[in-house]
Amino acid sequence: MPPQYTTGQQALEVIIRSPGAMVDDVVFQCPDLTWNQIFLAIDRLSREGALTLIPKGGGLYAVQVSDQATLTTQPT
Repeated sequence: MPPQYTTGQQALEVIIRSPGAMVDDVVFQCPDLTWNQIFLAIDRLSREGALTLIPKGGGLYAVQVSDQATLTTQPT
């Protein structure tokens, strides 16, 4: 049986594979999740400092793993 991932884990996996992806691209790459589920996961991860949202104009945003998250997850 494949491991079960949370919504946040699924979204984060897509964002790590495709840095700078648009939010809608993340939604399309998680077909088993709704837009609302992805939006809430990205919102939570952004507030926690794990993701950075980059405004692209017209209400569009790109998303990437934040530098802060990268620094805190690297082995010492």
